[in-house]
Amino acid sequence: MKLIMLGPPGAGKGTQAQKICNDYNTVQISTGDILRAEVSNGTELGQKAKSYMDKGDLVPDEVILGMMEKKLFGEDAPEGYILDGFPRTVPQAVGLDELFNEHDAELDAIILMEVDREVIIERLTARRTCKNCKKVYNLLFMPPEEDGVCDECGGELIQRDDDKEETVKNRLKVYEEETAPLVDYYSGTGKLERVDSHGTPEEVYENIKEVLESL
Repeated sequence: MKLIMLGPPGAGKGTQAQKICNDYNTVQISTGDILRAEVSNGTELGQKAKSYMDKGDLVPDEVILGMMEKKLFGEDAPEGYILDGFPRTVPQAVGLDELFNEHDAELDAIILMEVDREVIIERLTARRTCKNCKKVYNLLFMPPEEDGVCDECGGELIQRDDDKEETVKNRLKVYEEETAPLVDYYSGTGKLERVDSHGTPEEVYENIKEVLESL
């Protein structure tokens, strides 16, 4: 099964992707992980990427797509996977489609996790992270046993800067400007599956399973 997961920050993509991986024998492929591995291993693509990163520039799409081709269609390519954080823009989606065509492969579905903006803000601003062991809690779904204290190590729970309301709103604005156009792009493929992502993680996963079982 080859999937892309789309949705705004706070929609629960990472949580749901892990559940799918556990049940459907797939792996989660993160662009960030691939990028870090290529740079760390000093590959040709990694060196190209590093030259941009060292200058504080964005890594060009052609370099990212080269890394994705190696991961998805190289010697150790997984049979099933969920793309996490890629594509982010329409040009990246077009490039990915071209790769699939070149390798005579195709995606099974694009899962769009739909959540109201107000719910996302509520979810993300409710996140708390342990200052010591970095365990993440959510005051709505998974609160600590003692307010402000980590269950694991007793450390202080803090709200990270990127979980504060103003930052969350800015992240949503960036998503709407850059990534949301992908919804229009994939709507024309007949493979876009919209999933109601309100409710608990378990309820949302039931909605996703309904879609996957129908493929």
